[in-house]
Amino acid sequence: MRKLTVSFFSLALALGLTACAGGNASVTEGSISTVRTTASASSAAPQESELPETSQPQNSEETGDTLVVYYSATGNTERVANEIAAMTGGELFELEPVDPYTDEDLNWTADGSRVNAEHDDESLRDVPLVANTVENWESYDTVFIGYPIWWGIAAWPVDSFIKANDFTGKTVIPFCTSASSGLGDSGRNLAEMAGTGEWEEGRRFSSGVSEADVRAWLDEIGVLQ
Repeated sequence: MRKLTVSFFSLALALGLTACAGGNASVTEGSISTVRTTASASSAAPQESELPETSQPQNSEETGDTLVVYYSATGNTERVANEIAAMTGGELFELEPVDPYTDEDLNWTADGSRVNAEHDDESLRDVPLVANTVENWESYDTVFIGYPIWWGIAAWPVDSFIKANDFTGKTVIPFCTSASSGLGDSGRNLAEMAGTGEWEEGRRFSSGVSEADVRAWLDEIGVLQ
């Protein structure tokens, strides 16, 4: 009878230990499962450094905060405008008259030519443009204004653009091309016409100006890309 009691006690003890061991294993497995779930949730959330570049904030310099507006009668101003845009990373905006000037219109040596008639009668200088406003105008901080010199002033097709826009908060830099005339008061006249903006002195370029000269000027005023 004593042996039977001992054996029964031993069996009960063994069963108890097995049950405890099974319970511990279950808790341990549950802990591992919880850790794995937490780790998976953590790794599923991308860190800032892992985000695609397109989701990162864009630098304003990469969005084209420089605009180069120009009117070109014979192509000289257009060439300089293209060089300025390329060197500053700026956007181009050409001013195009609804009624384009022909070679005959631009012949100032011919009596009665269009430019002569407009020069003699200021009421004719209101030249309608195909477009005189720019999309996302508010995003541009620096605006170059380019034009040829006509009778010592900016070619008047530029006037329509100046009158149609608010230059508040913008740095405006005029530039011109001419065979012999200087910048004169052309930039100052446009600034007065605009009535807003921080207008700089600007620069006159000869018809055959080199790319190096344009670059040197942009470097001097600190706008090279």
